[in-house]
Amino acid sequence: MHVRAKRLVGLLVAPVLGGCLLAGCVAGSRAGDDGQARSAQLQRARQVADAWRGSAAATAWSRGFYPMADAVQVPTSGWHSRADEQAYETGNFALRGDLPATTGQGKVEWANGGTLTRPLWGARKAYGSFARNDSAGPRLTVTGAGLGTTTIATSRGTATVPAWLFTLDGYDSPLKRVAVSASKVPGAPVAPAREGAAGGLRSIPRLTGTAPDGRSVTVRATHGACDDGPVVGALETDASVVLYASVTGARDGACTAQLIEQDVEVRLRRPLGDRVLLDAFTGRPVTSADG
Repeated sequence: MHVRAKRLVGLLVAPVLGGCLLAGCVAGSRAGDDGQARSAQLQRARQVADAWRGSAAATAWSRGFYPMADAVQVPTSGWHSRADEQAYETGNFALRGDLPATTGQGKVEWANGGTLTRPLWGARKAYGSFARNDSAGPRLTVTGAGLGTTTIATSRGTATVPAWLFTLDGYDSPLKRVAVSASKVPGAPVAPAREGAAGGLRSIPRLTGTAPDGRSVTVRATHGACDDGPVVGALETDASVVLYASVTGARDGACTAQLIEQDVEVRLRRPLGDRVLLDAFTGRPVTSADG
C-alpha cells in the first residue's frame, strides 16, 4: 500500500473543534510514526472489515449499481484550451439548444452478462449535475443532447450504461453523463467511530477516481490549516479494502477554522476488483458523490 497526496482541490470554511486539528500519524506520515494511533486506526479498520464480511449490507452492495468513477466524461479529444478546462472545473456552461424530455428506465449491462434496470435521469437533470454556473468568464456552450451509451467502472466491474451525450460548441466528440441513477447505498453493519477516537480517524467524503488497472484509488480527504496534510492508509482483505484517513504533522496553538479538501491517491497491493471500498470512520462504502 502506498499513499500520495495529489493536489489541493478546495477550501471550505467550517468550525474546527479545539481550534486545531489533532490526529495521530499512520504509515506514510511525514511527521513520524505514532504507533498507538496507527494501532487504533488499524483496529477500527479490521472491525469494519469483519462487520461487512457476510453481512446483509455486503449482499445488497454486490447486487447494486455503484459507479466507481466520475459519472461525467469529458470529450475524447480532451479540452482545447486551459480556458475550456477552467470552465468545466467551475461548472460554467451556457445552454444554447433544446434538451430532450426523455424519462423512464435504463439498463445497466456488465461484461459478465449481468443486468440491472435503473431509473433514467432526464437530460435537464443530467445537465444540471455539471452545469452549476452561467456567468462571465470562460465557459462552455452546450448546443443539444441525445441519449446514447458509455462504459464506466462500477463495484461489479466495467458496465455499459445509458448516457446523455451533450454536444459542445467547437468539439467533435460529446461530453457524456451517465443517465441512470446509482442504487441506494446500504447502511453500515457497524456503528460509526466516535469523533476524536480511533487514533484521530477522519471520514472520507468521496471517491474521485479509480485507476484503469484497479491498482489505485483516489479519494477526497480533509485536513486543517495547522497540519501537514492528510494521509490515507488501506487495510486489504479478500472481500474489502478499508481506508483509514487522518492528518499528519498537527501543531498545537491558535489555528484558523478551515477545512481543506485534498485528493489523495492510495495504491493497492492488488487490483480493487469487486471488493467493496469502505471508510473506517463511518463504516460505509466510499462512493462517487454523483447519483
